[in-house]
Amino acid sequence: MTKTHQLDYESPIGIIEIMGTNEAINSILFSEKDKKESFLQDQTPNVLAECYTQLDEYFKGDRHEFSFPYQFEGTGFQKTVWEALIEIPYAETGSYKDIAISIGNEKAIRAVGNANGKNKLSIVIPCHRIIGSTGKLTGYAGGLWRKEWLLHHEKSFKRVMT
Repeated sequence: MTKTHQLDYESPIGIIEIMGTNEAINSILFSEKDKKESFLQDQTPNVLAECYTQLDEYFKGDRHEFSFPYQFEGTGFQKTVWEALIEIPYAETGSYKDIAISIGNEKAIRAVGNANGKNKLSIVIPCHRIIGSTGKLTGYAGGLWRKEWLLHHEKSFKRVMT
């Protein structure tokens, strides 16, 4: 059995738990912990250290895409939806319907929403960029306030880039 490692990242919007093996990250989720419990150490696997560094760069506005190895854990349909989410550009938004159309299944709007909610790679698979077709914020496992913060954060750094 492959050993799973954990590392906590203290973001401006709360602790993020990074979980992965020596080869790939499989979970990046917001935690309700008050303080970090798992720290970056010399023996931290490189892939977790790289994820930590890239998240830090993202929160500083210096990174807009992620390049560390990660692994989806889900059904074929969920993986298709998550791949489509990655295509939503930094600081842009889309809807469940947009994703359903992009994967060639326009009627799968609810299934897309369900898959979106099961994403375990927050920020990297940018489910926070999905909003309602009316432009209103929709559910986010990390809390709507975090979703709003992430969208504002990306828009503020996109203006700086252009």
